Amino acid sequence: QVQLVESGGGLVQPGGSLRLSCVSAGFTLANYAVGWFRQSPGKEREGVSCLSRSDGGTFYAESVKGRFTMSRDNVKDTVYLQMDNLKPEDTAVYYCGVHPIDCKGYRSRTLGGFGSWGQGTQVTVSS
Repeated sequence: QVQLVESGGGLVQPGGSLRLSCVSAGFTLANYAVGWFRQSPGKEREGVSCLSRSDGGTFYAESVKGRFTMSRDNVKDTVYLQMDNLKPEDTAVYYCGVHPIDCKGYRSRTLGGFGSWGQGTQVTVSS
């Protein structure tokens, strides 16, 4: 069974930083496009950022552009989401998901075919 495991969440004050990690169980993460998604109570899961499989290109939702940075460590087969200047509206459970081809659909309401979700990691931004 293939699955992702997210970690690194926590409670942080506005303006603070967190780094989330995503590792895989049962497959090689480097062979996939990897997206970060978030879901807060009463809202649909939304795509936040994506790292392409082929050229390492990154994509970000407007709400996080300039504050969040995705990166990949192929030796550790881990994908990271560095989150800086966090805001209360960033509070959510964060999930990583994979797609075998590309990032094209990560912002769609249907989540563009991304899957293999883990349990997620809670990020709470509050003073």
